[in-house]
Amino acid sequence: MMNTPVIATTQLTKQFGDSIAVSQVDLQVQKGEIYGLIGPNGAGKTTLIRMLATAEEPTLGTVSIGGQTLLQNQPNPDIKRHIGFLPDDFPLYDDLLVWDYLDYFARLYFLREPEISQRLTEVLDLVDLENKRYSPISTLSRGMKQRLSLARTIIHKPTLLLLDEPVSGLDPVARVQFRQTLKTLQKQGLTIFISSHILSDLEDFCTSIGIMQMGQLVESSELRALYNRDQTQQLIISTAAELAPVEAFLKDHALVHECKVLPDKHQVAVSFSGTDDEIVLLLRSLISNDFPILDFHRTQESLEDIFIKMGYRQTS
Repeated sequence: MMNTPVIATTQLTKQFGDSIAVSQVDLQVQKGEIYGLIGPNGAGKTTLIRMLATAEEPTLGTVSIGGQTLLQNQPNPDIKRHIGFLPDDFPLYDDLLVWDYLDYFARLYFLREPEISQRLTEVLDLVDLENKRYSPISTLSRGMKQRLSLARTIIHKPTLLLLDEPVSGLDPVARVQFRQTLKTLQKQGLTIFISSHILSDLEDFCTSIGIMQMGQLVESSELRALYNRDQTQQLIISTAAELAPVEAFLKDHALVHECKVLPDKHQVAVSFSGTDDEIVLLLRSLISNDFPILDFHRTQESLEDIFIKMGYRQTS
């Protein structure tokens, strides 16, 4: 029997007047996944996340969180306590100290002492802000403020995190710190649903990817399946001698579809449609034919390359 998905939607639709923001989305996210959602501005990403977070009522369709179906026009408290929602515009109170800010939200979630102090210490350590516990929020950098927002989002120990563009505007170092924190949370058993425009960040830690366009979920797949969808593998081969004989040998191979000499003239990029075992046989045949091979390795296309091939483009 399959495990119950943490997120499951059926024909989920949201309409604002004559405009359909989200159209008939069927989605499943399993426990422990980090699901990355991308798409151009106006594609419906934020509206979809808000419906999952119970912050927006669907026009049509259903949403289930952890096997419990969201009820229209109901508070759904049993579901909400399992959700941590970080919107892209959640305000911080600059005049508060970091500790007081988290203490305030912990009490809103009905945490009490001594649990509050223990939990605040845990989340501050997790987001690497322990040394800022008594600092005014106004003195924090943008990256620190975003990590503080994440700490606030997980203060009540949710099982599902919904993050809407959490790394937008952060510098590369701050983005790396944020990614590391998300990886730690996944290892602790959380399921994470995150939207982002930065594909290089998503391919670093996401297990599955969804693409939205014009309100529709046009692609939803495990990241590994996306990488393996194109059966052609890319190989880089280097030789210590003249490349022309190697190039001629490769072009005559039945499983080689393209052979392109790289700028340094001693490397060739090969599109190869064989299996892993056939890659091994290719290398053996090169060596047995006395070609002086210096390097032979397989490369992996980036997520952005894959999306361009699929007819989509990264947006900012």
